[in-house]
Amino acid sequence: MYYKIRALHRKGIKLHLHIIEYPGRNRAPELENYCQEIFYYPRKTGIRSAFSHTPYIVKSRQSEQMLRRLLRDDYPILFEGLHSCYYIDDPRLSGRRLIYRESNIEHRYYYHLFKAEHRPGKKAYFLVESLKLWIFQKHLKHATSMLGVSIEDTAYLQKHFGNDEVHYLPSFHANEVVETSAGTGDYALYHGNIEVPENEAAAGYLIKKVFAGSGHKLIIAGMNPPKRIVQMAARYPNIEIKSNPGDEEMFALIRNAQVNVLVTFQATGLKLKLLNTLYNGRHCLVNDAMLSGTGLDTLCETGNSPAELRQQLDILMKKPFTASDAASRTTILAANYSNDVNADRMIRIIFGA
Repeated sequence: MYYKIRALHRKGIKLHLHIIEYPGRNRAPELENYCQEIFYYPRKTGIRSAFSHTPYIVKSRQSEQMLRRLLRDDYPILFEGLHSCYYIDDPRLSGRRLIYRESNIEHRYYYHLFKAEHRPGKKAYFLVESLKLWIFQKHLKHATSMLGVSIEDTAYLQKHFGNDEVHYLPSFHANEVVETSAGTGDYALYHGNIEVPENEAAAGYLIKKVFAGSGHKLIIAGMNPPKRIVQMAARYPNIEIKSNPGDEEMFALIRNAQVNVLVTFQATGLKLKLLNTLYNGRHCLVNDAMLSGTGLDTLCETGNSPAELRQQLDILMKKPFTASDAASRTTILAANYSNDVNADRMIRIIFGA
């Protein structure tokens, strides 16, 4: 969101930002440099939002005060993610230009979280929310335009809503130019928010199925790694956990790794860590689900089983990353993933400019 806001501001777009905030979370004053005005509303967490036919992530983000402010003018309204769509079918917004920005096919995402989660309470929550999200998505028919983050997600929206105004527009991100380092490193890296069930499952898979007993060093870096993952990694001398690295340390880990290994078990949305890796890291080894709908297949090596991943690691750990490799990335990433280019695309879609 920050990089999207900054890119649109650079193009002269005047932004009025409405934020549903978590209690106690720090605000980001730097956003004031890019917005005409910013409004904050408390998120309605708790049992009243949980026990509703509306998905919790949507129900807890309603605010009549926000709607009253939206009704003061007739500007286009950009709904960021299904989370923000409580009012997308409100008759008071009839006639307005309403743009839905998809970030995931949410009911699929939650179903995969259900499959990856091992705690019974959380598992039940994800399954129920997946069903609620599947039912709620029908409200998206009220959007005048839709923006999908991946080719596959865009095709899903086109198929289910029959809207001619469904456009493929990849995510905005922190990177302006490819900044990879030529040469070789001595470790492989997996990074992500490890407390998310999807990433916890991927980390466990890499530890037990790919790197256990391997001669290659693996560093797992990310937020709040669960005790289960820490204990699992401790059994192997070639596997190291780095908990909660800062931004500079994380980008240094990405840049200095010989191979960045990224696997996922759900082909939903666009994985921003894949973009961060391609802009900053050396070789990128992934499974097919990580690449789904991205158009980045030629920039990565793939393996879809432990044996295939180990085979590719044996090759890539000895293969220098070259300036030619970096040049190939620059050409392909500039075509679809430039923030500057995508800001222009977004403006044309919203304003017809």
